[in-house]
Amino acid sequence: MTGLAGQLDVWAAELGFDAVAVSDVNLRDAEPGLAAWLAEGCHGEMDYMARHGMKRARPDELVPGTLRVISVRMNYWPQAADAQEALDDPARAYVSRYALGRDYHKVMRARLQKLADLISAEAPHGYRVFVDSAPVLEVELASRAGLGWRGKHTLTLNRRAGSFFFLGEIFTDLPLPVDRPEEPHCGSCRACLDACPTGAIVAPYRVDARRCISYLTIELKGAIPEALRPLIGNRIYGCDDCQLVCPWNRFAKITAEPDFAPRHGLDRATLVELFAWTESDFATRTAGSPIHRIGFERWSRNIAVALGNAPSSPDIVAVLRARAEDASELVREHVAWALQRHALGPRSLRGRSQASVR
Repeated sequence: MTGLAGQLDVWAAELGFDAVAVSDVNLRDAEPGLAAWLAEGCHGEMDYMARHGMKRARPDELVPGTLRVISVRMNYWPQAADAQEALDDPARAYVSRYALGRDYHKVMRARLQKLADLISAEAPHGYRVFVDSAPVLEVELASRAGLGWRGKHTLTLNRRAGSFFFLGEIFTDLPLPVDRPEEPHCGSCRACLDACPTGAIVAPYRVDARRCISYLTIELKGAIPEALRPLIGNRIYGCDDCQLVCPWNRFAKITAEPDFAPRHGLDRATLVELFAWTESDFATRTAGSPIHRIGFERWSRNIAVALGNAPSSPDIVAVLRARAEDASELVREHVAWALQRHALGPRSLRGRSQASVR
């Protein structure tokens, strides 16, 4: 098992992973925090979180016979237009950096399967591969394996790679030697808490999804709460603010994976340009992308909100009016809200204080 564990590093590197490590399956001390988070309703409408309950913290219940979890990470920080510049330009659309390229589920799952097959050739084993696809406490497992530590924004942080990376797991019944956890290195820093546009990081290590822009623009299926819309700014799919301000991300590395390169100019696109897409345009241009899963209706909803937050211009008002009678009631409601915002006058609406809408 020791020799096999050493071989994991070689195979993982050959498959494009940036690191690999092994943990045991005892996550019992993570259960109280998970239970409290669920009890407070911080998961919002993600009902599957509550439905799976403590199974997330019990790998050997999710996959009976599991003795170890092999965790991997893969950098995704792309060679793209500057993220902060995009956020600072209210006419541009901001898409979370992880979603600019190909769907990471597809990329990583295929590589993890190959890694599991290589292991099987040396030591046949029972296993399952996961890439954000089942009730898995992946940050907890990665932290215990030594791939990093849980930051105050709840994401995994690494001293040499920051946080712009994906995680994936192989649950196995092989008794591999486990790696050492890494001590946390956030100290007294609270940059991520202070930077969150909606105050979703309600305390260190606790995010209330109901306020999180990633949840609001991706997971939430209905209307975005009006009080939170002005705080979304031009973020139309996800949010990176807590990562962009993190001091450890000065060590983030540009990904070597070509599949994560920006597609269809999404790192430079304007809101007007994207709102003019037809449903057919959306289907074609987001095929194979993480964005595809939210569908055209929610994509349009998100852009309508961002257009409502942008400074008034004839182009913005025109593109909103063109969809004022959209077939979707959800889109119509958000377009009406955006048009009402522009009726306030030709000025930037981004300067409202958070306190005024909470």
